[in-house]
Amino acid sequence: MKALIAMLATLMAGPAAADTFEDFVHPPAETRPMVRWWWFGPKVEDAELVREIKAMKAGGFGGFEIQPVYPLELDGNTTYLSDDFLSSLRLANDTGRAEGMRVDLTLGSGWPFGGPHITADLASSRLRLLNLDPGSALPALAPGERIIAVFAGPDMATAALLDETPPTDARLFVVLQSPTGQQVKRPAVGAEGHVLDHMNAAAVQTHLTKVGEPLLTAFGDHPPHAIFSDSLEVYNADWTGDVLPEFRNRRGYDLKPHLLELFAETRTSAAVRHDWGLTLSELTEERYLTPLRVWAEKHNTKFRSQTYGFPPVTLSSNRLVDLAEGEGAHWRQFTSTRWASSANHLYGNPVTSAESWTWLHAGAFQATPLDIKAEADALMLQGVNQFIAHGWPYSPPSAEEPGWAFYAAAVFNDHNPWWTVMPDVNLYLQRMSWLLRQGDPVADVAIYIPTEDAFAGITPGKATVNAQMDAYIIPELTAQILDAGFNFDYVDGGSIAAKGINYKVLILPRVTRIEPETYRRIEAYRQAGGIVIAVDRLPETAPGLLNPDSATVRAISAKLSVTTEATLGQTLINQTTPDLSGLQPGIGFVHRKLPQGDAYFVANTTNAAVTLPLVFRDGQGPAQVWDARLGTAQAWDGTPVTLAPYESQVFVFGADALSAITKPKPQRRDLTGWQINSLPINTFPSWPDEHFSGVAIYSAKLEVSEADLKAGLTVLDFGEGEALPPVKQAAGMRADFSAPVRDAAEVYVNGVRAGAVWTAPFTINLKDYLKPGTNRLEIRVANTAVNLLSSRPPTDYAALKARYGDRFQPQGMGNLKPLPSGILKAPTLTTP
Repeated sequence: MKALIAMLATLMAGPAAADTFEDFVHPPAETRPMVRWWWFGPKVEDAELVREIKAMKAGGFGGFEIQPVYPLELDGNTTYLSDDFLSSLRLANDTGRAEGMRVDLTLGSGWPFGGPHITADLASSRLRLLNLDPGSALPALAPGERIIAVFAGPDMATAALLDETPPTDARLFVVLQSPTGQQVKRPAVGAEGHVLDHMNAAAVQTHLTKVGEPLLTAFGDHPPHAIFSDSLEVYNADWTGDVLPEFRNRRGYDLKPHLLELFAETRTSAAVRHDWGLTLSELTEERYLTPLRVWAEKHNTKFRSQTYGFPPVTLSSNRLVDLAEGEGAHWRQFTSTRWASSANHLYGNPVTSAESWTWLHAGAFQATPLDIKAEADALMLQGVNQFIAHGWPYSPPSAEEPGWAFYAAAVFNDHNPWWTVMPDVNLYLQRMSWLLRQGDPVADVAIYIPTEDAFAGITPGKATVNAQMDAYIIPELTAQILDAGFNFDYVDGGSIAAKGINYKVLILPRVTRIEPETYRRIEAYRQAGGIVIAVDRLPETAPGLLNPDSATVRAISAKLSVTTEATLGQTLINQTTPDLSGLQPGIGFVHRKLPQGDAYFVANTTNAAVTLPLVFRDGQGPAQVWDARLGTAQAWDGTPVTLAPYESQVFVFGADALSAITKPKPQRRDLTGWQINSLPINTFPSWPDEHFSGVAIYSAKLEVSEADLKAGLTVLDFGEGEALPPVKQAAGMRADFSAPVRDAAEVYVNGVRAGAVWTAPFTINLKDYLKPGTNRLEIRVANTAVNLLSSRPPTDYAALKARYGDRFQPQGMGNLKPLPSGILKAPTLTTP
């Protein structure tokens, strides 16, 4: 990839600016979005694999991640890891490489890792407590269970650890190591089984030997670009067989007498839980993350990981993976997306990928190109610059249209009617991904991840760090920072020790516990001129049972003051200059510092148009506005900026000045003589066949004169659309907006494709395609597949579930209703 860093070194010299913009317009292939490619069954055919790979490339995708999942047909499914399956894997890799595409591989089927090779002793484990009445016998143990400790006493607070046969007249509290019972989710045929214990080195090695090694044999001398580990969703996992000796070695005391404090609230239970959580985190790092990275390196591939969830890992755990990935589009609250991008910023990794569009406008086939852009912009506002589309369902030629779909995702394949504009959508994403990899990210603010408090808040069955962050980094805190005109990263004690604090401001959000050594580093940062803001409370204690240095914590806290979430934004503005002023809630930005300039990505994530008096702190010198949708640039003179619903623009400072564009006198002309599929129309209702999914062709003759062309009367305008009431989804997002074109349009002038209309503003300038006289205008409009699906009852999976079990539940596919389709407002011809 030709980096903007190098090319902008002489940005003011003239030609470099042109070269840089040319790379923005035509970015390198490695910045293209990728897809997660689901192989159902797996039941795949060689010819269809090759066809789909070529279709991916034609649609603007730069690669795929292969993930075998549950079957969708009763018969003909290939057993996971069989010779036939590995042969298909080899073909896909060879074809992808021949097409110049990146190939990644999920190192398992479904998620989390596990399968038939994981025996009960290697499966994920949890603590379980039995409360037995006096006189009760100890229970028979289930497979994989063992007794860790027995306590006797009237209640958990006073019960004593027993070293001998329990008395018959006392209440007993029995702490067991018990299997979580979790099975691999959405597995392919032959991949069913227990989820492995991520804190058990033997379990991880068994998976690498039994699954990883056979998979990599299919790749031969051409390994995948990366192996992939999905988010850690090992629910309830909080134990492994040697926690007690490991705990004693690491924490300096015996956990066994304190086990009931993990279940009951006592004066010291939070301290014990902290030490327990820290130990689990260290074991996950040492026995799961590190071995996978080492194994990947040995096999000449990279380790891509969603490093968050259960069992607990920390922000700094991302230092152990090659490619840290996130998910979650809600940019104005805590997300694992910013968790991953922050770690990449801290540890010097230039690319942050995201599992993108999971649950987008649920269910399958409801999502539109506008939905895609709305979520993409929200992801980019959190630092994402590599999209992994969720996803591309393999679909056999025999499947009834619109083909197969994953249970919880948008559909990004060529069975979707609006696939006609997929190259245009992907080019927008590719341009922005390229731009957001250039230079360095600018974030004035760091938010401290209160890992110590999170460890102290872990309870049996809920061993996680990131899932607790909503209690500390609440949405109001995030909104206050963003709306005040600042961007931020997360940091934690590990990153501060390794990398320092390279931000103007450090925020401590509701922190109670903090490592004294971390706090000393924070105090040194403050004394060197850094700004430290405690929100809601001051840290007051050192974490852990044997940490004696709470006095240091209190002494440093005495030098700080406290603000509230509600006043944080103004506190920041009082302390330092905002990076971007003139914002409104829902308008976000990303700032990249270039060697001799600055680039700001500004996005409207709301369903209303806004006009903003933007002031860029680092906006020095001539300015340009780059449009990633159109691949255009124009001068910006500092006047207020209007953004349509879900519109975004890039402001580039330091580039050679462009001549200011003189706006032509406003004109608008109605267009008449419209036809749809060769039938005359006078109005623009939704298509009369409400169950039709596909493409309809609108056409008209367009008369323009030399004077019209000279006056700039060349913009085809479809109207503004209509805001819709917000729809709250349990997960994912959607654009709350009814576009004037439902849902994508290709525009042709005199038989030549002039471009596509799929997002706001719903206009297209035809100046390069119109000629004086009569022009033939053709608009090919595609809708979604929902209309076709609404004519059928939901697919009956009863027979499939009877044979293979209940491996998935289709989301949002019941009671589908036809959606508006086509051009819904009379297009007009107007000036820019």
